[in-house]
Amino acid sequence: MRPSNKIDPMPGALTSMWRALVRAREAEPLLLAVSFSLALLSALPDALLALWLSLLADGILAGKRGQTLGAAAGLGASAAATWILRVVSDRTQRRFRERLTITLEAHVAHLQGSAATIEHHERQEYVDRLAMLRNQVFVLDHMYWSLFTTCGWFLRLGVTLALLISIHPALALLAVFALPTVFTSTWRPEVERKADERGAWANRLSRHLFNLATTAPPGKEVRVTGIGPNLIVQRRSAWQHWYGPVAAARLSTAGWQTLSWAVFAAAYVAAVAYVTSVLKASPGSVLLVLAAGARLSAYIGAAVGEIGFLRGFWLDGSRRLAWLEDYVASLQSGADAPAPDAIAQAIEFEHVSFAYPGTERMVLEDVNLCFKPGSVIAIVGENGAGKTTLVKLLCRLYRPTSGRILVDGVDLSRIAPEAWRSRLAGAFQDFFRFEFSALNSVGVGDLPRHEDEQAVAGAVRDAGADDMVQHLVHGLRTQLGPTWPEGVEISFGQWQKLALARGFMRELPLLMILDEPTAALDAETEHALFERFAAAARQRSSDRRVTILVSHRFSTVRMADYIVVLDGAHVVESGSHEELMAKFGKYSELYGIQAAAYR
Repeated sequence: MRPSNKIDPMPGALTSMWRALVRAREAEPLLLAVSFSLALLSALPDALLALWLSLLADGILAGKRGQTLGAAAGLGASAAATWILRVVSDRTQRRFRERLTITLEAHVAHLQGSAATIEHHERQEYVDRLAMLRNQVFVLDHMYWSLFTTCGWFLRLGVTLALLISIHPALALLAVFALPTVFTSTWRPEVERKADERGAWANRLSRHLFNLATTAPPGKEVRVTGIGPNLIVQRRSAWQHWYGPVAAARLSTAGWQTLSWAVFAAAYVAAVAYVTSVLKASPGSVLLVLAAGARLSAYIGAAVGEIGFLRGFWLDGSRRLAWLEDYVASLQSGADAPAPDAIAQAIEFEHVSFAYPGTERMVLEDVNLCFKPGSVIAIVGENGAGKTTLVKLLCRLYRPTSGRILVDGVDLSRIAPEAWRSRLAGAFQDFFRFEFSALNSVGVGDLPRHEDEQAVAGAVRDAGADDMVQHLVHGLRTQLGPTWPEGVEISFGQWQKLALARGFMRELPLLMILDEPTAALDAETEHALFERFAAAARQRSSDRRVTILVSHRFSTVRMADYIVVLDGAHVVESGSHEELMAKFGKYSELYGIQAAAYR
């Protein structure tokens, strides 16, 4: 079945919020409970200030010494308690947020790093959604604080409304006139978020262009080509493409929010006039309405501000996080078969076709192959023929659009991705530069042994990189990357040798892949390396592993047992070097052309 090109909708807001709260409770149960309790406790003394002021005024005017002293004491106690509880609450919540931040960041990083495929790194819709989540994950911890604070503001609102109703039930209408401010504050972030998301690609482009203009890797070509000023112009244009609609949305929603606050302000003035002229209330009651009404305005403003923050960031961020959790889980569904300890029969492609997500062009079409254990397989073809794509499918980095891949008769989609990949090893043309020590940069190829200097040295020898490591100032202990303390810069070819050594770290893999890992080396060096590797693989044929060599250089793979020729998304030929040369087909033609070029 072809994977859907449609991005899954994000889960519901309340469900996502609850899942985020559960995650916080699992991470920091005690701090969560204490932080929430303190947020509520600190709200009570503050909300009672209007009551103490009312009692104080009536006590003074009536000459009631006991009431006056009690009200004064209540004012002092409320002020002191408000300050003390606020300080304790802030310190507690800061500790809670700090401890939760690393948990949430690690959770998001684990989800993205452990996803069974890399589709979410390459589809625009997924990249845009994840880019916004990465921005939000740094404030997810503040969102719990915002939720606790919002509950505190609502408690204040409840107490304040109760005080107002004690003067006259009609004053409860102030809460009704506050509803437009609540509505606009919850509606506004959603409108602005949608405008932001529609232009997320332009915002990413703006940052990308900024990095091109300001970072070291592209620095030489930026200066030689003279495109620096053009990058600045393009960045400004991309930023305007993103910011223009966002600014327009902000201006429009700000107008509606201003209007809603004007409605509440008019109602507040009317309430004060009603209590003073119609009810003929006591000075203390009027003071209570003035103080409570003013505080009601402040409380509503703070509450709706927090609601806006929650709606615009926490609910949105928690929904994105819940979507990512569901997406990663969906990729694991049905993967109930263990990875085999050895390949007993074969790895088979059955009518496999593949188009990259979001596209219709088939990169591989109706591919049928059978890789026997203990064999050395070469995959050749011109650039763009689908060689690397075939390897990615074998690594379970993508799912076939149609057809299936079988490992000893078991569909590869049923084997848990992490278990399957623990049985793979190899080196790739698009390797990453791990700026660790040379020891760890190679050692991460087999994580349990990443500090085993003897194992790393053996992998370095197998990759033909021992002479290069010997010239490093501290050997394997040399820090790589010039931006780190005592770090050194090494050439692209040296990085490639370390990446190749990394591929040799894992012992006895089921599947060994060399996907053009020597592209920076000359043809003779590559040929010698592949020939040495193929010979070593045959000597250990009892391990019953499959070895795959990928190259666009036909002359370097003639030592393989079985050669697969890809052209135009199809397998056009397969067989040994001698068999393919005897056919005088595509392989023979391209082999002859490349051989002539090296004469």
